[in-house]
Amino acid sequence: MAQRQPKSRAPAKRSRAATNYWSGEVTRHSNALDLDAGVFTWDDPVKIARSLKRSAEVSQRRKADPFRSAMSMLTFYINRAGKDLPDARRRVLEQAKDELRKAFGRTAG
Repeated sequence: MAQRQPKSRAPAKRSRAATNYWSGEVTRHSNALDLDAGVFTWDDPVKIARSLKRSAEVSQRRKADPFRSAMSMLTFYINRAGKDLPDARRRVLEQAKDELRKAFGRTAG
């Protein structure tokens, strides 16, 4: 008969205000791209893509090519928001990915 595994303890809950997330720091102070303020809150996917492209192309600190740096920052933001990202905002950001691919002459897929 198999032995029962002991239940693990749940981690202590901390208030949201007191929690510092490293991922938020990355978004605010990225060492790779200087982003326009509020770029991920804009409603126009074309405008978001143009801003990310411009930031990636002028950055001297990025470690990858401009397309990968811009796409990585956008994907990072979407993943960081996770399930808290409203569907409408997620759609806009996913469209921005498509626009970014077009702006760099890449095809989806």
